[in-house]
Amino acid sequence: MGKVGGFLEFDRTTHGERPVAERLKDFGDIALPLPDEEQRFQACRCMNCGVAFCQTGASFGGARTSGCPLHNLIPEWNDLVWRGLWDQAAARMRITNPFPEFTGRVCPALCEAACNLGRDRGATTIKDDERAISDHEWASGGPAPLFSAADKPAASGAATSGEAPTSVAVVGSGPSGLAVAWELRRRGFAVRVFEKSDAAGGLLRYGIPAMKLPKDVVERRIQWMRDQGIAFELDYDAAAEESVSRLCGDFDAVVLAAGAGEPRRLRVPGAQLDGVVLAVDYLTASTKAVEGAGGDRAAYDPAISAEGKDVVVIGGGDTGTDCVATALRQGARSVRQLEFMPQPPEHRLPSNPWPEWPIELKVDYGQQEAIQVEGEDPRTFGADTLELLGDETGAVQSLRFARLDWSGGAPVRIEGSEEEIPAQLVLVAMGFTGPAPELLEAFGVAVQEQRPLPATAPQNHRALRTPDAPGFSTPVYVAGDTRSGASLVVSAIADGLLCAREVAAGLDR
Repeated sequence: MGKVGGFLEFDRTTHGERPVAERLKDFGDIALPLPDEEQRFQACRCMNCGVAFCQTGASFGGARTSGCPLHNLIPEWNDLVWRGLWDQAAARMRITNPFPEFTGRVCPALCEAACNLGRDRGATTIKDDERAISDHEWASGGPAPLFSAADKPAASGAATSGEAPTSVAVVGSGPSGLAVAWELRRRGFAVRVFEKSDAAGGLLRYGIPAMKLPKDVVERRIQWMRDQGIAFELDYDAAAEESVSRLCGDFDAVVLAAGAGEPRRLRVPGAQLDGVVLAVDYLTASTKAVEGAGGDRAAYDPAISAEGKDVVVIGGGDTGTDCVATALRQGARSVRQLEFMPQPPEHRLPSNPWPEWPIELKVDYGQQEAIQVEGEDPRTFGADTLELLGDETGAVQSLRFARLDWSGGAPVRIEGSEEEIPAQLVLVAMGFTGPAPELLEAFGVAVQEQRPLPATAPQNHRALRTPDAPGFSTPVYVAGDTRSGASLVVSAIADGLLCAREVAAGLDR
């Protein structure tokens, strides 16, 4: 502990945010980091607990993970920050987390929910400390290279017969795919990443808006990985027959880390109407328009726009919040958000004790903006969408929903509670069911009986194969959301690292 009693001397202070009226005019980062001196004071609040639950990354009773899934050495780098040893703090962080610039911006901070200090005086600002360490590192020239110029191993992306297997193909460049590539390259493998989109980054590039994760932050990491010898191929359909033949013929192992891209679809009358759009498509269109405009708001022209429309977002979670925030920036006439689940309690219940993840009502940045613009929280909890109504041209015009009673533990539709609201743009943010089925089928990966996820051996990342799988012997692994279904960025990174270690062990490296 760098400063004994720091947690008694300083209160918790988190980063600020740009004023709503200002930030709604652009898609820039909404966060205002603390000055270095204040961040040091926040880091010194860490108590260096005997049992540091913040870094445990364990699940209690099957609930969401408590503490960091990456097992970050949080007390150690908090102490280094307090002492002003930013370079050493960054080096300590790299032991467990290859991408702190991502988790320091978009992670829900499972670590802070498990912080011992948070039970009484407000948790240590671990997420802000992490971002500050990463920002310092990039401002000082970026992360240290994985190898010296003399020791850098070959970066060829294909196996050569007669030599030790060293070549791995990674399908997908989201958080788990990047983590797999980083860890395998660090171990000396030749790694080539295959991405179906026109830019690398996956969810980080197009699924999270720039106001939460600026795209230059993503691009500089991709470039750093290229500089380490990791190759990227874009606009690549890995599920095509010729692609499967190439990947399984030219590489010693294949890792499928393409995320959980199969969306949960709305199945009610009118779901096929024009103006009913998947949230991921909407956010992707906006991000591409932001990048295409190059910072010129007048040139921002998204393929899907909420301008002048009544917008209804179906679904909560981070994606739903991002849709609300994006629609407001596009000039929506009104924004409503319908959540099927009941409203969480304002404070955690006795049945949800620390250090479990707290189930509490959260007002995120998108809702904060809507409250200031429209004067009320855009969310309606316990809302069951019944049908979408359109005009003679087939365009959606309104939405009908009913309210649900959850008091008995299961949803019961309340008789006479039906309501019709205007909607010329309906954004479906209901989550994802699993990876794209065609990708698993192309590589002959067996699917679990209970869920549409890849079948693997227990506690293993190597995929089991179907009886009619293509005739190749190359091992296929699955990682991140492709393996588990939709999760958090930090969880996907952690699983990617675990998968890479299994691949290395399987290839005897």
